[in-house]
Amino acid sequence: MIEESWREAVGDEFEKDYFKSLENFVSGRRQSGVSVYPPKDMCYAAFAAAPFGKVRVVILGQDPYINPGQAMGLSFSVPKGVKSPPSLKNMYKELAEDIEGFQIPDHGDLTPWAKQGVLLLNSVMSVDEGESGSHARQGWETFTDAVIARLSAKREGIVFMLWGNYSKKKGKKIDRNRHLVLESGHPSPLSVRYFRGCQHFFKANSYLEERGQEPIDWQL
Repeated sequence: MIEESWREAVGDEFEKDYFKSLENFVSGRRQSGVSVYPPKDMCYAAFAAAPFGKVRVVILGQDPYINPGQAMGLSFSVPKGVKSPPSLKNMYKELAEDIEGFQIPDHGDLTPWAKQGVLLLNSVMSVDEGESGSHARQGWETFTDAVIARLSAKREGIVFMLWGNYSKKKGKKIDRNRHLVLESGHPSPLSVRYFRGCQHFFKANSYLEERGQEPIDWQL
């Protein structure tokens, strides 16, 4: 179900009552004939792509995309061949301003970021088709709080990008003496004016380089 290093880090959560209730809820939605995104085999894709010990940046989303073919288990990412959603387009615009030479790609697959240690994590990791927030308050928030808390406690020097008030609330789980926390508005069209010019991608790379690490190659 989940990559081995993550199982070691947060596996105890799977045995707790809240998580068992969460599993029953999600599986019940699928069994009832509701289309649940992402597909079951992609639900934990963020963890498979970025093992616990290799995470260097966390980009926190809210919940998966709600339209068919979009959600792939990585926050903000869509498969190649699927039109980039507005929030992702705004991220690309910021990157073009932020990172010298960045060229806006013709796809929205962020897998290359994940393979460099960017954990693309949604606070709520599943959703019913067409209904944003439909799996909120079912237990995912508790699980992803645990993910963030374990990263904060067991690792050092991670960059956390928290966009919008929903994500900022998760920042309470982060030790800011051990990690860099970057906060701004969300890149959605409704709040992009508070996201534009945040320079988070540049600041993340500067922080990593100061700590003797390779910067993230944001080009896709």
